[in-house]
Amino acid sequence: MEKPIIRTHFVLGHVGPPFGLKGFVKVKPYSGETSHFFKLTKVILKQEEKEHFRDVAEVIAQGSGLLIRFEGINSSEAAGTLKGAEIISERKFAAPLKNGEYYIEDLKGLEVVNYEGKVLGIIINIIEGGGGHLAEVKLLSGFERLVPFRKEFFGEISIDNGKIELLEQWILE
Repeated sequence: MEKPIIRTHFVLGHVGPPFGLKGFVKVKPYSGETSHFFKLTKVILKQEEKEHFRDVAEVIAQGSGLLIRFEGINSSEAAGTLKGAEIISERKFAAPLKNGEYYIEDLKGLEVVNYEGKVLGIIINIIEGGGGHLAEVKLLSGFERLVPFRKEFFGEISIDNGKIELLEQWILE
């Protein structure tokens, strides 16, 4: 089983279309929160498989999203070339967590254990489902199962120990 990897960089949001004539782009934060964006000074913009470092020139709140202008981007045309990019930054600039909240990246790779501590599989992803989040679990057998990521099914989560307790083992059948 793979051990969890502590991520040092997180995807914070998605660059949308240009806004105005001065090089701003609309940004959709993935966390729904925006306050942490005002601390950004440098980010990585990832488009397809290419990554580029960009200095942040200005951040403006706009409704539930943001407007960001990057150094060297001074026109609507130049801003349009950034559309679709993911905004990646250091972990310390990610949205602050509340008690009982976890970054999805920190849950990936956790060993799924039963109440006796027996390893059943590993979390390979957390995905959006129609009724909430689903944990994608790869079992020791190699099969994969989707488990609702809710307190009825998962108990103690220990990022430091790389384990998450599955309360209802029948759900993997």
